Amino acid sequence: NPSRGINAEYGELNYHFFWMSMFRLIKKAKRLTTLRGQLKKTQRDAIKRSFVTNNIPAKKRPLLMIPGPTEVDEQVLAMMSEPTQSHVSPSFIEDFGSALQKTREVFMSKDGQPFILSGSGALGWDFIAANFLEPGDNVLVVNTGYFSDRWADCIKAYQADVTHVRADIGDRPTTEAVENAVKQKKYKMVTITHVDTSTGVVVDVKSYAEAIRRHLPNALICTDGVCSLGAEEFRQSDWDIDVMMTASQKALGTPPGLCILVASPRALDVYRSRKSPVLNCYAALSNWLPIMQAYENRKPSYFGTPAVNLVRALNLSLTKILAGGLPNRFKKHDQVSLYVKTKLISQLSLELVTTSLEKGGNTLTAIKYPPGITGPALLPKIAEHGAVVAGGLHPKIASEYFRISHMGISAMEESRGHIDTMLNAISAALKDLNHKF
Repeated sequence: NPSRGINAEYGELNYHFFWMSMFRLIKKAKRLTTLRGQLKKTQRDAIKRSFVTNNIPAKKRPLLMIPGPTEVDEQVLAMMSEPTQSHVSPSFIEDFGSALQKTREVFMSKDGQPFILSGSGALGWDFIAANFLEPGDNVLVVNTGYFSDRWADCIKAYQADVTHVRADIGDRPTTEAVENAVKQKKYKMVTITHVDTSTGVVVDVKSYAEAIRRHLPNALICTDGVCSLGAEEFRQSDWDIDVMMTASQKALGTPPGLCILVASPRALDVYRSRKSPVLNCYAALSNWLPIMQAYENRKPSYFGTPAVNLVRALNLSLTKILAGGLPNRFKKHDQVSLYVKTKLISQLSLELVTTSLEKGGNTLTAIKYPPGITGPALLPKIAEHGAVVAGGLHPKIASEYFRISHMGISAMEESRGHIDTMLNAISAALKDLNHKF
């Protein structure tokens, strides 16, 4: 309206814009308030669900009795659900430094360099092969199953030459066989799988190492302890082992996601003297060594963001492990393993994959299916009765057996009843399928 003047029209427009904007802001605020309320409820429900799920009786929640991941202590799980901290916060720096120091203690290493990396146990194979081997190096693999084969495949990827010393499935090479093998060639590295998760076979690492050193005093002896560390006796310095690798999710009692290693001074010297570049970026020791050294000295450093909550959970679990005493822990796992294996044979009339009791690891047992019973029939039945167990893994006999675990809190804390719950579930499932025992 020309008679009103342009200023009056602009004033009216501004008035309308003001209230339209206010209306939109009020709607947005209401929507944000609603979303915040929904988020808080979701968080509360998740925390409540996590707490309840991990504390309800086994009859309502089947126990996780596979050979990793395993059941986890409630306080360790609670640490996982705490608000994530900055990876350079003073609190996390202390936790990470403490975890590194405790790693050295659990590995029984006097002067080794610990590494805690984000990744699965298989990352340890890459770390060892990438940093300590060069194309054309000779490697002897002491082979006890599927995971020995997989480690060999990893080594070949770095163009090293692999020789195996093997035994039949369920058995292990004798110390004499290993000693004869190291006489044949100048090996730069010998790899040993302490307990092979596919077969349940445990080896005598100390005896092997002594035989190797008699002929190859400077060779790198590297051990895969993914299914043994924290349950089987292992003394890195006393046994003169150069690199020990493991993962968080088995006997160390932490959820999956961390690869943990300790490298000896000899191994670090071999790395420093290499003539070719490391053919890996993420697993390159040069990227991680200054990080680990800094955190252990309680200083922040960065190459890749660490798994903050997992590292804190690991630190707590290692604290609990050390508080109970390592000799006591080894003894208890040995007792529980014998108890489980004896009951399976004598009371349930089952046959083990390992050729004798003493060749079976303390962390798991591999059991042959009875005649006429298959995995698809048996394993769901066991779960119905309260325990989740694992099928076979070795490619040559995968359909012929299943695997159960007895490690970590399930072995150490008898009051939880995990072991008997699992054995009773197996027994009930076999009865359902008309197995006679």
